Amino acid sequence: MNKRPLSVVVIGWLFIVAGLVGLVYHAGEFRTLRPGQYSLVCVVRVLAVLGGIFLLGGHGWARWLLVAWLAYHVVLSAFHHETAGLVMHAVLLAVITYLLCRPAAAAYVRRAREAPAA
Repeated sequence: MNKRPLSVVVIGWLFIVAGLVGLVYHAGEFRTLRPGQYSLVCVVRVLAVLGGIFLLGGHGWARWLLVAWLAYHVVLSAFHHETAGLVMHAVLLAVITYLLCRPAAAAYVRRAREAPAA
């Protein structure tokens, strides 16, 4: 098995933890939100967890899922007129996109895709 770059490990686990924490945090809102709103919150959090898991597994599409997940949060912050949230999410988007597009991360997902199934 090819060694994962540290950036992939950190980012993968960051999204797994963020998604799980978000699910737990929003679990209390299950009865107060309309079912559609809660479903969207759950889907967004589950996407973060799945993206992190599949990134650790070397799936290239997971890189783009996580970048899209962060881009969604940048747009969401802009609509909520949260300057601090907008800046924080935009910086995270730039840093994580850079790290996931670096040659080491790209090579890792390429090798994982080309590796024969065991």
